[in-house]
Amino acid sequence: QVQLVESGGGLVQPGGSLRLSCAASGFTFSNYHMTWYRQASGKERELVATIFSTASTSYGDSVKGRFTISRDNAKNTVYLQMNSLKPEDTAVYYCSVFYVTSRVWGQGTQVTVSS
Repeated sequence: QVQLVESGGGLVQPGGSLRLSCAASGFTFSNYHMTWYRQASGKERELVATIFSTASTSYGDSVKGRFTISRDNAKNTVYLQMNSLKPEDTAVYYCSVFYVTSRVWGQGTQVTVSS
């Protein structure tokens, strides 16, 4: 079955960096668009970045210029490099793929930006 496993979250100071990873299995990874979402406590889930099967990318306005999404099709993995982190980036970050007729989610990884 389709499975997504995120890793790389943690506690970081404002201005710092983190790289999240999402290992995918159960589908032909290279054929699918992959998306990172995040959800802060008490807020709705927000789209962060998408990388298409063509490797083109798209970003939410709040992270443009600070975050970079990439993929390694040989490793079935999608990454999110997060730089210049701000306290408002604190959230649970989810990897996701729309597979056949439904959206599949990973379990999420917590990112906390605090001094």
